[in-house]
Amino acid sequence: MRVHKKRLDILTDVAAFNKQKKTIGFVPTMGALHKGHLALIERALEENQKVIVSIFVNPTQFNTSEDLVNYPRTLDEDIKLLSVLSEEIIVFAPTPKEVYGDEMLSIKYDFKGLEHEMEGKFRPGHFDGVGTVLKHFFNIITPNKAYFGEKDFQQLQIVKKLVEIEKMSVQIIGCPIYREESGLALSSRNKRLNQRQLDISPLIYSTLKQVKKEFGTKSVSYLNKWVSDQFKNNSELQLEYFEIAKVSDLKSIKRKQKDTKYRAFIAVFAGEIRLIDNIALN
Repeated sequence: MRVHKKRLDILTDVAAFNKQKKTIGFVPTMGALHKGHLALIERALEENQKVIVSIFVNPTQFNTSEDLVNYPRTLDEDIKLLSVLSEEIIVFAPTPKEVYGDEMLSIKYDFKGLEHEMEGKFRPGHFDGVGTVLKHFFNIITPNKAYFGEKDFQQLQIVKKLVEIEKMSVQIIGCPIYREESGLALSSRNKRLNQRQLDISPLIYSTLKQVKKEFGTKSVSYLNKWVSDQFKNNSELQLEYFEIAKVSDLKSIKRKQKDTKYRAFIAVFAGEIRLIDNIALN
């Protein structure tokens, strides 16, 4: 398995694949790989002749220096995990300078309002950082397909809009959320949870499932209050937001409409560790 840390090295591989007319699948990650990442990579391996996995903790998408510093970095373990999956995977693990050059700045994007909803309200500038780093990676790797998990559903919609804005030919593939047996959505941040937090965190998904069950008969205002009440007196989990939103534009709703697709979105703090999840409602 080849591991590249230099832009020139990955460009050399990509040029060879393009010359051979090999299809390229790309899975961008920030490392600390788990089964959710592996599911994305396995699908990429099934659908493409070559697969590139990036491992890069992107500084421009973090809102606090503390979160950036504490984000788990496990490159050696990640490489071992990938080598077991397939020796054919190419890993790109650059430094920020290799990605951004001398100026590590985010492009200011207009994602047609998608960036101002939910995560955008609580993490200003986050999606500019996501869009900027993916633009760099897409330009370097020129993939045919790129794979993203639906746990970050808002990000998935943002990436689709990015490709439209930048007029890129890459096809964006959304993949189902991978969960623990308890229902907790897999995330690299889960590694930072203590046992008490792990024991209580399945409440997040069970709450979403109950919302889905009652969405057809209960009002949006009722569901919003009910979710808030589930976390009101919880000493381990603090609700940051819960919103029911239209899939098309991610705007939160007060009333349901016919022939419209909705999802429920939630963000919760377990101590200082921020967990997000979502579920399709109809």
